Amino acid sequence: MTDVTYCVALPFIFSDDGLAAGEAVECFSANAAVMRAEALSWKPGHAGAIAFSRTGDPSIGDFSDAKLIRKFGDVPDDLSTL
Repeated sequence: MTDVTYCVALPFIFSDDGLAAGEAVECFSANAAVMRAEALSWKPGHAGAIAFSRTGDPSIGDFSDAKLIRKFGDVPDDLSTL
């Protein structure tokens, strides 16, 4: 199977421990992920959001590291653990 690129918007919500990742939303394009992330960053209870993409082969579950497209609001400095 060929590589596929997924574009995602991921909100961050306030939690007792600081910030926590919310529910990721898959989007049709990088532009759509940016627009969704910006909208999610303004939602009540959300601290911020990011738009990112990942490319890989879903048939074997092998994906490259996520590439940050854009971030909005307050998000963790270290996104490598997501």
